[in-house]
Amino acid sequence: QVRVVESGGGLVQPGGSLRLSCVVSGTIFSIYHMGWYRQAPGKQRELVAHITSGGRTNYTESVKGRFTISRDNAKNTVYLQMDNLKPDDTAVYYCNAPNPRGGSYWGQGTQVTVSS
Repeated sequence: QVRVVESGGGLVQPGGSLRLSCVVSGTIFSIYHMGWYRQAPGKQRELVAHITSGGRTNYTESVKGRFTISRDNAKNTVYLQMDNLKPDDTAVYYCNAPNPRGGSYWGQGTQVTVSS
């Protein structure tokens, strides 16, 4: 069974930093593209950052220059380094692993709150 587990969320002041981690087990992690999504109350879930199995990255415009997605295949882990955080970044952050044979696997989410 595929498991996706996020960690690293918390409360941080504007301008601060957090590093989210997502550990994937039960499958061959290295062949998966991976994505970080976020959802604030009353808002649609949005894609924040994406990394392919080959390491190519993409970001939503609002986080470019502030967030960095990376992966360590030896640890079955994808990271989201978040710098210069803003109150608008407050959301539940989810890790997603799309199955190339169909369907997706989602983590439980981790809360990020940016507030003074």
